Amino acid sequence: MATSNPAQDVADIIHQSHPVDTTIPYDAGWVAGKTIIITGGASGFGEGFFRTWAKHGANVIIGDVNSARGKALVEEVRKETGSQNHHFLYCDVTNWQSQVDFFRTATELSPTKGIDAVVANAGIVEDPMSFQRPVGLDLPEPPKPNFRAFDVDMVGVMYTAHLAMWHLPRNPRSQTAKASAIPGPNTPDRHLLLIGSVASLAPLAGSVEYSVAKHGVLGMFRSLRSTAFANGIRVNMLCPYFIDTAIIPAGGRLILAGGAMGKPEDVVDAGTRLIADTRIVGRALVIGPKVRVDGDFDLLPETSKEGNEKAVWEAYADDFVELEVFTLRFIKLLNTVQRIRGWGGWMLDIAKALMYPISFLMRR
Repeated sequence: MATSNPAQDVADIIHQSHPVDTTIPYDAGWVAGKTIIITGGASGFGEGFFRTWAKHGANVIIGDVNSARGKALVEEVRKETGSQNHHFLYCDVTNWQSQVDFFRTATELSPTKGIDAVVANAGIVEDPMSFQRPVGLDLPEPPKPNFRAFDVDMVGVMYTAHLAMWHLPRNPRSQTAKASAIPGPNTPDRHLLLIGSVASLAPLAGSVEYSVAKHGVLGMFRSLRSTAFANGIRVNMLCPYFIDTAIIPAGGRLILAGGAMGKPEDVVDAGTRLIADTRIVGRALVIGPKVRVDGDFDLLPETSKEGNEKAVWEAYADDFVELEVFTLRFIKLLNTVQRIRGWGGWMLDIAKALMYPISFLMRR
């Protein structure tokens, strides 16, 4: 049963920051010195993130199944930035061991021997209507379907997020994420950035696998942001609308013809804000076509000189204003445990992080 007692607003307890005001400028240079890993980093949003963050001084390691494209992209970005701290690693997100190897090698390649941010970006779409059109109708029994899109977009993201829970607290010199943090370059972080979709918020007709997976990513985000503070991790999410990238097939472009699509640069900018500004904790941003709105967010004509252009909106901002009693008590319990661990727990985590390379070599 939900409560309506203002005293039971636990946003502060879980270290959630205030709603994101995208009119306030941020400094992309705050990403400098951070080690960021990106799944699906060889194309699309992943490539956009990589180029932007590398340009501003981050150490970026991308994983992808497209080795040729990934290696060529890294060489190009190394030349552009003059930094050799950018790497490509083969990573099949549907394969647990492939992701384990990706995270381990990325940690070894990191100049700080730690990971500051994990971006669960890898994603694909299935053939439209494939779920509703089973094959083998002339066979005596239905063949097993291939849910490759679900495996990449949901199972792969869960693997990535789970590994982030393991690695991020081990990042040397990193501290518990909180809204009162002071952002800046060379500031260690513990950040998981999930990439959802407008399909996380609304049904996408004809794409059952993709919709199920992206709804699942939203569910993961809403759950994790209420408890990840216990490990000092901040979790944020991007939900792009139909964005003009290669993931939208020709058929989809025909359907969208005449309608507005979002711009990749708006997604990259929103992601850069979340990565750079360590004060943003537990927030989800929806990126859509840029429109002009007034102070009440009512749509204005494109030719209007009033209002402001806006492409980024916040979603699920009020999860923790009212809570069920069980959830409230559970979060307060986690908060108490986190306080008790205090500096002693932090020192133990750092010691384990420093010993990790040695223990790994001994196991080999």
